[in-house]
Order: sequence, then structure tokens, then C-alpha cells
Amino acid sequence: MEMGKEMGGKESQQEDLRIGVFICDCGSNIAGHLNCAEVTAYASTLPGVVYAKENLYTCSEAGIDEIQKGIKEHDLNRVVVASCSPRTHQPLFQVSCAAAQLNPYLFEMVNIRDQCSWVHMQARESATEKAKDLVRMGVSKAAFLEPQQDIEASLIPRALVIGGGVAGLSAAGSLADMGLDVVLVEKEAQAGGLLRRINRLSPHGEKASVRISQMIESIQARPNVTLYLGSRVEGLSGYIGNFEVAIRPEGGDALREKVGCIVVATGAVPLKPEGLYGYDGRRVITQMELEERLLLGALDAERVVMIQCVGARSPEREYCSRICCQTAVKNARLIREQNPKAHVHILYRDMQMYGTENEQMLWDARGEGVRFDVFSPDRPPVVEAGKVRFYRPLTGEMTEIPCDLVVLSTPLVAREGAQALSQLLRVPVDQNGFFLEAHAKLRPLDFATDGIFVCGSARYPANVGEAVSQGLGASSRIATILFKDKLVTSAIVAEIDPESCVGCMGCMEMCPYEAITYLPEENICKVNTVLCKGCGCCAATCPSQSATLKGFKPQQLLAQIRAL
Repeated sequence: MEMGKEMGGKESQQEDLRIGVFICDCGSNIAGHLNCAEVTAYASTLPGVVYAKENLYTCSEAGIDEIQKGIKEHDLNRVVVASCSPRTHQPLFQVSCAAAQLNPYLFEMVNIRDQCSWVHMQARESATEKAKDLVRMGVSKAAFLEPQQDIEASLIPRALVIGGGVAGLSAAGSLADMGLDVVLVEKEAQAGGLLRRINRLSPHGEKASVRISQMIESIQARPNVTLYLGSRVEGLSGYIGNFEVAIRPEGGDALREKVGCIVVATGAVPLKPEGLYGYDGRRVITQMELEERLLLGALDAERVVMIQCVGARSPEREYCSRICCQTAVKNARLIREQNPKAHVHILYRDMQMYGTENEQMLWDARGEGVRFDVFSPDRPPVVEAGKVRFYRPLTGEMTEIPCDLVVLSTPLVAREGAQALSQLLRVPVDQNGFFLEAHAKLRPLDFATDGIFVCGSARYPANVGEAVSQGLGASSRIATILFKDKLVTSAIVAEIDPESCVGCMGCMEMCPYEAITYLPEENICKVNTVLCKGCGCCAATCPSQSATLKGFKPQQLLAQIRAL
């Protein structure tokens, strides 16, 4: 077999290989669609393999025990696990190997679930053969794995929070309670964000002014919080654990602060619906302007029509702003509470009332006399002097509603400076201008850039409860970093051989993390291993092959290819 020749020729140059292979059934996810026993038996015949074991769930406590037991009893110096996605389970297996005194970088993971059983569910025999191929490739690469040491760096136990709205105040307060020093930067002259303009909070009717005042007073009373009002972040250098930030107060000179982590909590702003439904700010207003009127006192209107999804779920803005329906129902009930004779009519496409309490608020509003009618987006309502006309898609009739006031429910949109801040921090925004998290499910408050986190409506429109929770979540993520004695990151990073590097800087142009610098006095490029994410762009680009990626060196990859 070609693989045997390849591995046999190399083994004499290496230590005696003792590879253990663990095949996972993953319940029926894998075993239900291919023959795991046959794959295990095949793995035991591969060169260098001294132990092969099938497990029901390799990631379970019993499965981890089997790996550690195998390492000790069979003196394994390489471990291969054939199971599911390395993205979710590789760290667990590496830690398990380390606990058994095996260098975690001598571990290789083969994905026979996502890349085999799940995509070949109706082809058991060919899926089994493919799983053998994948395992053979993994074993071939494992033969050339090298022990590595995690990268260590110092940490500054301080955090920067950008934005003094409810999410930012929540994050700053939580970090301060943990004993960390916090730098809070707010561009406005007052902290509080949009909550300063809101009347009451749903679903329980709490006064927004009381809630936000308590949060601000709590922050101001903490000695370990430095608050910069009327200021903005204008410069950033460094990396996770060691950022240097330039902060410019309005009309003043830039100040410099050193922090270990950063929270982006810049929030969002309500859309001004210029040119929509006759918006004029007087008789046709937005929900935010209604909030401000209710905050001042009773409303001077007895017939109110609210129109949902104004400027949202359209070709210009395809997203749902999530909180508009909650806001409309809350304000409709408040109007009826102030004036039981008032007629309030909500025209909607569909109501998005997230959570049981908000759903109950909708049913309560119906019971209290608030009217709800569906309109078709193809034939939106028409606002005329003193009335609103709309088409009922269920009956096919045009209906006319007399009104004194029209309230437009508009979405929250990204702040104007979000794009500039994203470039400064080197973090992404989505097509709508909101900051884009690393992964919606696995890392919802992290950016791909390590040490920088996001919460509140800077990420996506959020209500107060969600903003507070996300602020707490971001602070918890920071705590997992800043409470360590030192920063430890993966050794799977790029390296550049100074002997063969010619200083062409091609790798610098390709690096998406700005982790490579040019040293003119030596005419070579150098990798900042703390910034490097191991993407391999530089290794794929380097014309002199001076740049390589640890764990994915040409020898290791070619071994996989030859095995296949």
C-alpha cells in the first residue's frame, strides 16, 4: 500500500510510533449510517496503530476515560479520534490527552459524522469505505505531528466599555463588581442611551427614567470605574490582554488607556421615516416620539392608529427589528390606561411578541379594547388627512379608520459611526451595519478578533432585558480571560523561517488579522503569534515557502494526500 511505503520510510527518522484510534458511534448519528465496527477493525491494521477502540459516545465521561486509559496502558504517543466536528469537540479531546500526560498537539481529529455519515445516510457501504479513507488520512497525518507548547503572554486586568447605554452600563457594572478596573466611554454628554427618551418599559410598566438613573448612579459610585462622557475612541493598537486605546474628549487632547479586553455596546438608533406615510413629526410620528410625548404627560389624541414594519422587512432593510411590536402594544395599553375612551388601532403584518410575558401583554391588550388588523405588504396602508385607509386581505375590502394621530413603528438601525469603529477595532459588521458576532450560536457575544466582545443593540435590536443579559454575558466572557495569571493561546500559528524569507511582504497583504510585521533592518517578515489565528493564508501565499503553519505543514498534508 502506498501509505505504508510513505510512513515506513519516515518512521526510521522518528520515534517509535504508537498511535491509538478511537471510533465514535455518536449514538446513531454515525453508527446508524456506517459500520463503525468494520472501520475500527480496519484502523487497527494501519501502520503505526497499536490500539483501536469503538465507543458509543467518545465525548462522554466514559469515552474520555477510554482515551486516557488507552494512552497509559498502551503507551500511546499519538491519538486519533474519528467522530464529529473538531470545531466543537477538539478542545475537549486535547485537554483529555494533556490530562494523561500526552502533548495535546499530538492529537488528530477526523470528522466522520458531518463529512461522512450525515451526507451519505442512504449509502451505508460507501459511507463505511469513505470513513476508512478519512481515518487512514488522519492516521497518516498523526504520524508527522509534532509536540507544541501553548503561547503565553501577559494580561492587563482592565476592561474598556464603548457605549454608556443600558448594555454598556450592565457590562461595566458587572465587571466592576468582579473587582476589575473599567474604562467607560460614552460619546454623549450623558450616559443612558435611548432609555433616557423612553417612558415605561414592557411588559411590567416600570419607569425607564428610574431604571436608568439607578444604573448610572451605581456606576458613578464605583471607584474602579473611570467614566469619559462626551468622548470617543479614536485609536487602538495591541492585542488581547494588551490593548492601548486613544480616547478623545470633546474639545480636549487625546488620552491613552491600557486595557486587556474591550466591550462594544454602542447601541442603535430609531429610523427617521422621511417620506413614508406622510411623516411630519406632528400628526404622523414615530414610536420613539410617542414615548417622548407620553413621558411629558397625557396624550392629546383620542383616535390613534399605529402602523407596524415601517421601513423594515423591505428591500432596503430586510430584517425584523424584533422590539417594534412589543413597543407598539405597550404604548397602546398606556394610551388606553391614560384615557379609557381612546380608540387605538394597530395595523400589522404579523406580531412578533418574543417570550411568554410579551405574548401575554398582547392578549391583555386585545382584552382591553386595542384593535388589531392585518394589512398586506403589497398594499400598505394609506395615510390621509384625519384618516388611514387599508386593504383587508381576508375580506378583500378597503377599510377607513378616522384618527387624530398616526404612529409609525420604525426599526432600530445601526449608528452612523459603526462602520468607522469596526475598521478601527478590526471587527466586522453585517449588511445592515450591525456588528457581526463570531458565531450566532457558539460565540454570540464574541468577535472573531480575540479580546473584543459585543452586546446590546450594537449587535442587533434588543429590548432592555436582553441588553442587560448580554452585558452580563460579555462581562462573564471577559472574566474568563482577565482573571487568569497569563494569557494562553493555541500553538497552531504561522511561523516564518528567517533564513529563507526574502522580505517580499506578500504574507502581510494576505493576513486578515494584521499579525505579520516587516523588519526592515533584517529584510524579513515576522509573525506576532498572539494575533495569529492559524488561518494559513500566509503559508499558502509565500513564494519562498518560508511561511508555514504549525500542525498543517507540507509534510503532514502531503502524508494525508498520499494516503488517500
